[in-house]
Amino acid sequence: MGTTLRTLRILCFAMLVINCARAEDGAESTNGVPEQSAPSASGPSGPSGLGFTGPSGVEECDPDMIGFELVTGFVYSAPSDLLDSLPGTLMLTDCLEACQGNDSCQSVNYETGLCVLFSSNADSYPGALTRSQFPVFTIYAQKSCLGVKPCERAWCFDRVQAYQLSGFSRKQHIAASRQDCLELCLGEREFPCRSANYNNATKECNLSDMDRLTVAGSGAFRAEPDTEYLENNCVEEPVKLCEFKKLSGRILKTVDSVYQDVGSADECRELCLNSPFRCHSYDFGDTGEMVCRLSHHSRATLADIQDPYLEVPEAATYELSSCYNVSIDCRSGDMVARIKTSKLFNGKIYAKGSPNSCVQDVRGSLEFELKMAYDDVECNVRQQGLGRYLNDVVIQHHDTIVTSSDLGLAVTCQYDLTNKSVSNEVDLGVRGDVRPALSEEVVVDSPNVAMKITDRYGGDMLPSAEVGDPLALRFEILDRNSPYEIFVRELVAMDGVDSSEIILIDSDGCPTDHFIMGPLYKSADSGKVLLSHFDAFKFPSSEVVQFRALVTPCMPTCEPVQCDQEDSSGELRSVQSFGRRRRRRSTSIHTAGANAREDMLLVQSIQITDKFGFDRAAARKANTSTTSGDNSAIFISDATTGGFCVNVAGIIVAGTVFLAVQLAVIAAWTFVWQRRRKVMKHHQDAMSVSVSVPGLNVARTDSLCKLYDTGYARRF
Repeated sequence: MGTTLRTLRILCFAMLVINCARAEDGAESTNGVPEQSAPSASGPSGPSGLGFTGPSGVEECDPDMIGFELVTGFVYSAPSDLLDSLPGTLMLTDCLEACQGNDSCQSVNYETGLCVLFSSNADSYPGALTRSQFPVFTIYAQKSCLGVKPCERAWCFDRVQAYQLSGFSRKQHIAASRQDCLELCLGEREFPCRSANYNNATKECNLSDMDRLTVAGSGAFRAEPDTEYLENNCVEEPVKLCEFKKLSGRILKTVDSVYQDVGSADECRELCLNSPFRCHSYDFGDTGEMVCRLSHHSRATLADIQDPYLEVPEAATYELSSCYNVSIDCRSGDMVARIKTSKLFNGKIYAKGSPNSCVQDVRGSLEFELKMAYDDVECNVRQQGLGRYLNDVVIQHHDTIVTSSDLGLAVTCQYDLTNKSVSNEVDLGVRGDVRPALSEEVVVDSPNVAMKITDRYGGDMLPSAEVGDPLALRFEILDRNSPYEIFVRELVAMDGVDSSEIILIDSDGCPTDHFIMGPLYKSADSGKVLLSHFDAFKFPSSEVVQFRALVTPCMPTCEPVQCDQEDSSGELRSVQSFGRRRRRRSTSIHTAGANAREDMLLVQSIQITDKFGFDRAAARKANTSTTSGDNSAIFISDATTGGFCVNVAGIIVAGTVFLAVQLAVIAAWTFVWQRRRKVMKHHQDAMSVSVSVPGLNVARTDSLCKLYDTGYARRF
C-alpha cells in the first residue's frame, strides 16, 4: 500500500510539473497540438464548428447572470489568448471563481492541480477545442452571459458533444443557438428540466425531465452526430438517505475538489453531499493520508471518456447510487408517505404487515407515495394513545424479494385539526440483528447430492442469515469417488406463505438477474462441488426462503453453458455457468445410459431476517412519552438489541429457595402423617375402636394452606 501511495504522489507531482510547463509554453496545447493549429487572437481561421454562437459578451454582463458550462475530456488551445496560469489549484470551484472575477476571462482549462485562464472561448474558435484524455482528462469550462438567472452553484450545465439522451423528451422547441436551448431548460416551469438535446443542424431543442444519472443503466445515453447533450446542474435532487456503492481498484484521474486533513471517510462523504455542485463520487485516503477527493462524475457520466480511472488495487471509489427524501403528510383521515428519489425507481412501497393488500407498485418514477387511512384494515395502521397513529413502511426495489438495498420506515402521525407535512432527516441505513432459526437439509440418493446454504466460501451450512449477508448456494456430490458430475437448472426461490417465487437460474442454466445471484462455477477444491454467490434476501410476507433446484448428473464431465452478464461498467460479457439445459434424450446406445437419468429435485430452506427492526422500535416507543404534533418517519437501526433480559443469578437463588420450601413442606407433611398414624394405632390398641382425629386433619390442611398461601410456588 505504501508503494502505491508513493507512486500516486509521484504521478500527481509529475502531472503538475507537466501541466505548468504546458501552460507556460505557447508552442503547444495541453495535449500536444502544434502551434499552427491554434487560432490567433485576431479571429477564427476557418468556418465555425459545433455550437458556434459568436462572442458571449461577458465583459458587460451583470455578475448575477454569469454562468459556466463544462465540457469534460476536452482542452482549449489558444496560446495567444492565455491570461493566467494558476498551478497548485486543487478546486475546480476556485478556478471558476478566478475566471468570474476577471472581466477578460471567457474560459478555463482545469486539471487537478492546474487552472489556465483564457480571454477567448471555443464558441469563437471551435477548432481550438480538441480531445484531451491522456494521461489525465481535462475539463474545459466556458463563461456565458445568460438571459435567465442561473442558480448559485459553481456551474450551470455539463455539455457532451455528439451525444444525446434518447426517449425522454418532454418538450420540443426551435432555438437559434445552444445557449438559447440551455436558457429554455433553465426557464422551464411546467416540469423540472434536467437535460436538453440540441441539434446544431435542425436547431431542435428537446427538453427532458431525466438526465444521465436518473436513467443510469438504461442505455438511453448514446452517441449522436451533430447533437449536443446539455445537463442541468441547477436542478434540485434529494441529498438525504443516500447510498454509495464501492467501486474497488479504481480512482478518477481528474477530480473537482481535493480536501486535505479530513478526519474520516464519513466526513469525506458529508463533504460530497454538501458540495457546491452535484457530487456523485468520492475517494478517501488513496492519494495520501487524510486526503478526500470529490467529483461530479461517476461511471454513468463518463461513458464518452476513454480510461477515466487509474487502476490501483488497494484503492476504491464510492459512487452515489441513489438518494431519498421522505416526507409524511398527516391528514385528518389518513397518512401519506411521499418519496422523492434521485434515480428512476422500479419496485413497490407497502405497509410491512400487509405487503399484498396495502401496496403501491412503482414503474420508472422519481416521485411516489403510499396512502394509509387510519380506519383501513388492509393497511394495518395502529393507534397508540389518543389520536396517535403509526405504521411500518418498506421501500422495496425488487418486485418479489427484499434485498439489502431496501429501506424501512417507521412513520408516525399525531392527529391535529390542521394538516401538517414534515420532512425527516433520518438515516435509513439497513442494519440489524440476526435471529437464529432451524433449517432442514434434504439429500437425494443415486448419486447422493446435497444442496446447502453456506457462507461465501462454501463452508458450514447456515441455519439463518440477515438480508444482505454474503452467502453461497453449494451443490455437492457427497461421494467423492462417484463417477458423476452435476449441472443445475431451474433454481427457484420460494415463499411458503403466499406461494411467491422468483427464478434465479433459468432452464438454460443462466442467472436471470446477476445482481441477485451469480453463475454456478466449480469449486477449486473439487469438480463435484458447484457454488453460486448471492446476497441474502427474503420475501415480504415470510422470513423463510426455500430454494428448489433440478439437478441432473452427467458422466464423465458436465459442459458449462455460456451466459451474458453485465459487468461493473455496464457492458455485457460472456461467462460460464454450470447450470445447463437438459440434453434431448438420445436413442443411441452410447449416450442412453448417461442421458436417461432422471432429474433430482433438491430443496433447502433458510431463515432470513430483515434489518428494519420495527418490533424493537415499537417496544421502545411504548416506554417513551410523545409530544403532540410529532409527525415523523424513523428508520430503526441496530443500535438497540432485541429479545428480553434474564438475570441468571436471580433465577438460581429463586430456584434454590423454591426447592427448600418444597422440602420443608414434604418434611412437615411426613411428620404429621407419622404422628397421626402412631396416635391411631395407640387408640386402636387401647380401645379397639376407630377414632378419628379431626383436629390433626384440620391442622395439617391449615398448615399446607398457609405454606401455599405464602406464594412461593406462584413466584415462578
